[in-house]
Amino acid sequence: MAIKTKQQARLRRHRRVRAKVTGSADRPRLAVYRSNRGIAAQVIDDASGRTLAAASSYDKALTKTKRAEAPTAVGKLVAERAKDAGVATVVFDRGGYLYHGRVKALADAARENGLEF
Repeated sequence: MAIKTKQQARLRRHRRVRAKVTGSADRPRLAVYRSNRGIAAQVIDDASGRTLAAASSYDKALTKTKRAEAPTAVGKLVAERAKDAGVATVVFDRGGYLYHGRVKALADAARENGLEF
């Protein structure tokens, strides 16, 4: 199967990751979405299909942050919101992106602010 676009390649990698990573009630999934302009993260319980906590660089509190600083701010915010929801440990879902750059910065910031994965 020939890959036509970068988006199709990412979705193919994402399906491969999601085949192995699922979130449960005691250990939900921290899913990352990255675009050219912003970055977002959600803590998802796949068993019930609910989002327990979410943060995005498009949140009103973070709209003035720069593109390079946004992942650390989003990681910190999603960790705080997850702790408020009673979540301490998560499974990291990189969403088909390389664990590098902004995705890694978000993960490191979430770890530093109390999430375990």
